[in-house]
Amino acid sequence: MKKIISFAAAATLAGGMLAAGSASAATTLESVKERGNLKCGVTSGLPGFSQPDDKGNWTGIDVDTCRAIAAAIFGDGSKVEFTPLTAKERLTALQSGEIDVLSRNTTWTLTRDVSLGLNFTGTNYYDGQGFLVRKDIGVDDAKQLDGATVCIQAGTTTELNLADYFRSNDMSFKPIVFDTSEQTVQGFSSDRCDVLTSDRSQLAALRSKLDDPDSAVILPNIISKEPLGPVVRQGDDQWFNIVKWSLFTQINAEELGITQDNVDEMKKSENPEIQRLLGTSGDMGEKLGLSADYGYRIVEQVGNYGEMYDRNVGPDTPLGLERGLNALWTDGGIMYAPPVR
Repeated sequence: MKKIISFAAAATLAGGMLAAGSASAATTLESVKERGNLKCGVTSGLPGFSQPDDKGNWTGIDVDTCRAIAAAIFGDGSKVEFTPLTAKERLTALQSGEIDVLSRNTTWTLTRDVSLGLNFTGTNYYDGQGFLVRKDIGVDDAKQLDGATVCIQAGTTTELNLADYFRSNDMSFKPIVFDTSEQTVQGFSSDRCDVLTSDRSQLAALRSKLDDPDSAVILPNIISKEPLGPVVRQGDDQWFNIVKWSLFTQINAEELGITQDNVDEMKKSENPEIQRLLGTSGDMGEKLGLSADYGYRIVEQVGNYGEMYDRNVGPDTPLGLERGLNALWTDGGIMYAPPVR
C-alpha cells in the first residue's frame, strides 16, 4: 500500500528534492534511456483515458500521450511501463521519482503548478466539471440539487469546485467520498448517492460502466475549467521540453494533415513546416536531444492528435464525445500548439 501524504507535506518533499540539487533531476532522459523504458503514471482504469484490457494492454488518450513520448525517445512507442495510481497517490509518485511522467487526467492549477515542484507540459484534453444523475429523479439542472448526496473522488479538484458551486448558489449537499473513480460509480449505481460529480469526460466514461447507461444523464451545467494534461518534475528543462513537444508534435501534425496512413508519403513533402516536423530538414530533434526523425516516429506509431482523440473518446467510441473545445483552433476549438521552427 503506497503511503499517502498531504499537499503540504508533498510540497515540502518537492522543495527538499529541488534544494538538494538538480543533478539527479537533470538526468531524466539518460535514466529513461538506460532503463530502456518510460515510467508513466496513469489511472487505475478510466475508459477512454487509461484502462487495461483483460490481457494487460493499456489504451486511452493519456496512454497514447506516453506512447508518443516513448516513440520520440526510443523510436518505439511500446517501451512504456504503466503505473496505475489513485488521485491521492499520483502527485507524490511523480515527486518521489517513482514515475517519469504523470499522464492521468490531472487538472492544471496554480497550486499544483507553482508550489509542488511540478510542471504541466500542456493540455491533451480541455474539460469541465459536471453532474451525472439518474433520469428517474426528474432533475434537468444542477440548481435543482439542493440537499443532494454527491459521490465524489478524494484528492481531486472536484471537491473544491463542488463546495464552491453549492455555496455560491446557496445550496447544501452531503458528500460521499471514495478513493477511486471505480468506487464512485459503484456508489452511484448502488444508490448511495443521488449525484456523481467529476470532469464531464470522466462522467461519460463512468456512465458507460453502468449496467444500463441509458438510465443516467449528464446535466448540461459545466461548473469549472479543467485543462487536463501530462506533468513532470521541475528542475529538468530538457525533459520538460521533450514531454511538451511530443504532445505539440501530435497537435501540429493534425493541423498539417499528417496522419499514420500518409506519414511516409509526407516525408517527401516540399512544405518546410512538414519537413521540420518529420525531420527531413532542420535540427529540431537535435535541439531536444532526440533523433532527427522523432516527429515522424510519433506520428508513425501513435498518430496525430485527432487520431488519438477519435479512437479513444470520439463519436464512434462508447464515450461518444464530440471534439468541442478539443477541436483544432482552425476548426472552432482551442486546441493549439506553438510552431515547429
